[in-house]
Amino acid sequence: MVTEVTPDQAWDILRENPDAILLDVRSGLEFNLIGHPVGAVNVPLQEPPLWQNAPDFTDKVSAQLGEGSKDATVFTLCRSGKRSMLAAQLLEAQGYRHTVNIAEGFEGDLDEHRRRGNLNGWRFHGLPWEQS
Repeated sequence: MVTEVTPDQAWDILRENPDAILLDVRSGLEFNLIGHPVGAVNVPLQEPPLWQNAPDFTDKVSAQLGEGSKDATVFTLCRSGKRSMLAAQLLEAQGYRHTVNIAEGFEGDLDEHRRRGNLNGWRFHGLPWEQS
Protein backbone atom coordinates (compact mmCIF):
# COMPACT_ATOMS: atom_id res chain seq x y z
CA MET A 1 0.00 0.00 0.00
CA VAL A 2 1.34 3.41 -0.97
CA THR A 3 2.04 5.60 2.02
CA GLU A 4 1.94 9.38 1.98
CA VAL A 5 4.10 11.95 3.73
CA THR A 6 4.44 15.73 3.79
CA PRO A 7 7.30 17.40 1.92
CA ASP A 8 9.10 18.07 5.22
CA GLN A 9 8.82 14.42 6.24
CA ALA A 10 10.07 13.30 2.82
CA TRP A 11 13.08 15.63 3.01
CA ASP A 12 13.99 14.33 6.48
CA ILE A 13 13.81 10.71 5.31
CA LEU A 14 15.76 11.44 2.12
CA ARG A 15 18.56 13.04 4.16
CA GLU A 16 18.67 10.10 6.57
CA ASN A 17 18.47 7.39 3.89
CA PRO A 18 20.97 7.89 1.06
CA ASP A 19 19.49 4.90 -0.81
CA ALA A 20 16.04 6.52 -1.03
CA ILE A 21 15.06 7.92 -4.43
CA LEU A 22 13.10 11.07 -5.20
CA LEU A 23 11.19 10.52 -8.45
CA ASP A 24 9.59 13.61 -9.98
CA VAL A 25 6.87 12.43 -12.37
CA ARG A 26 5.94 15.83 -13.80
CA SER A 27 6.46 16.63 -17.47
CA GLY A 28 9.92 17.62 -18.64
CA LEU A 29 8.71 21.20 -19.09
CA GLU A 30 7.43 21.42 -15.52
CA PHE A 31 10.60 19.83 -14.16
CA ASN A 32 12.96 22.16 -16.03
CA LEU A 33 11.07 25.45 -16.17
CA ILE A 34 9.17 25.53 -12.88
CA GLY A 35 11.93 23.83 -10.92
CA HIS A 36 12.48 20.60 -9.04
CA PRO A 37 13.88 19.31 -5.78
CA VAL A 38 17.65 19.04 -5.72
CA GLY A 39 18.63 15.47 -6.58
CA ALA A 40 15.28 14.49 -8.09
CA VAL A 41 15.14 12.07 -11.01
CA ASN A 42 12.60 13.02 -13.68
CA VAL A 43 10.53 10.35 -15.42
CA PRO A 44 7.28 11.89 -16.66
CA LEU A 45 4.06 10.01 -16.11
CA GLN A 46 2.28 12.30 -18.60
CA GLU A 47 3.39 14.79 -21.23
CA PRO A 48 1.53 17.53 -23.10
CA PRO A 49 -0.50 17.97 -25.16
CA LEU A 50 -2.59 14.86 -24.39
CA TRP A 51 -1.62 14.39 -20.72
CA GLN A 52 -2.23 10.65 -20.91
CA ASN A 53 -0.31 8.13 -18.85
CA ALA A 54 2.78 6.95 -20.69
CA PRO A 55 2.24 3.23 -21.41
CA ASP A 56 5.94 2.55 -20.77
CA PHE A 57 6.20 4.65 -17.60
CA THR A 58 7.24 1.82 -15.27
CA ASP A 59 9.75 0.50 -17.82
CA LYS A 60 11.32 3.95 -18.07
CA VAL A 61 11.47 4.22 -14.29
CA SER A 62 13.20 0.84 -14.03
CA ALA A 63 15.68 1.81 -16.74
CA GLN A 64 16.41 5.18 -15.13
CA LEU A 65 16.68 3.94 -11.53
CA GLY A 66 18.49 0.70 -12.30
CA GLU A 67 18.79 -2.68 -10.66
CA GLY A 68 17.70 -2.87 -7.07
CA SER A 69 15.36 0.09 -7.30
CA LYS A 70 12.38 -2.13 -6.57
CA ASP A 71 13.75 -2.64 -3.06
CA ALA A 72 14.59 1.04 -2.47
CA THR A 73 12.26 3.58 -0.92
CA VAL A 74 10.91 5.57 -3.88
CA PHE A 75 9.28 8.92 -3.15
CA THR A 76 7.02 10.19 -5.95
CA LEU A 77 6.36 13.89 -6.50
CA CYS A 78 4.30 15.94 -8.96
CA ARG A 79 2.70 19.39 -8.95
CA SER A 80 0.09 18.76 -6.25
CA GLY A 81 0.34 15.09 -5.22
CA LYS A 82 -2.31 13.55 -7.48
CA ARG A 83 -0.26 12.32 -10.47
CA SER A 84 2.45 11.17 -8.11
CA MET A 85 -0.02 9.03 -6.14
CA LEU A 86 -1.07 7.35 -9.39
CA ALA A 87 2.60 6.88 -10.33
CA ALA A 88 3.33 5.31 -6.93
CA GLN A 89 0.41 2.93 -7.37
CA LEU A 90 1.61 1.93 -10.84
CA LEU A 91 5.10 1.28 -9.50
CA GLU A 92 3.74 -0.73 -6.61
CA ALA A 93 1.73 -2.88 -9.04
CA GLN A 94 5.02 -3.59 -10.87
CA GLY A 95 6.76 -4.85 -7.74
CA TYR A 96 8.21 -1.73 -6.14
CA ARG A 97 8.03 -2.53 -2.44
CA HIS A 98 8.38 0.88 -0.77
CA THR A 99 6.53 3.61 -2.66
CA VAL A 100 5.77 6.85 -0.85
CA ASN A 101 3.74 9.72 -2.29
CA ILE A 102 4.66 13.27 -1.32
CA ALA A 103 1.38 14.98 -0.45
CA GLU A 104 1.09 18.63 -1.53
CA GLY A 105 3.54 18.05 -4.39
CA PHE A 106 6.10 20.58 -5.57
CA GLU A 107 3.78 23.57 -6.03
CA GLY A 108 0.99 22.72 -3.57
CA ASP A 109 -2.74 23.24 -3.60
CA LEU A 110 -4.63 26.09 -5.24
CA ASP A 111 -5.40 29.06 -3.02
CA GLU A 112 -8.57 31.18 -3.16
CA HIS A 113 -7.16 33.01 -6.21
CA ARG A 114 -6.45 29.69 -7.99
CA ARG A 115 -2.69 30.10 -7.58
CA ARG A 116 -0.26 27.49 -6.33
CA GLY A 117 2.67 27.95 -3.99
CA ASN A 118 0.93 30.00 -1.31
CA LEU A 119 -0.53 27.26 0.88
CA ASN A 120 1.78 24.28 0.85
CA GLY A 121 4.10 22.18 -1.30
CA TRP A 122 7.84 21.52 -1.51
CA ARG A 123 8.78 25.11 -2.46
CA PHE A 124 6.38 26.66 0.06
CA HIS A 125 8.16 24.79 2.86
CA GLY A 126 11.52 26.17 1.72
CA LEU A 127 13.04 22.82 0.89
CA PRO A 128 16.04 22.67 -1.50
CA TRP A 129 15.11 23.11 -5.15
CA GLU A 130 16.60 24.37 -8.39
CA GLN A 131 15.72 25.23 -11.97
CA SER A 132 17.42 23.87 -15.06
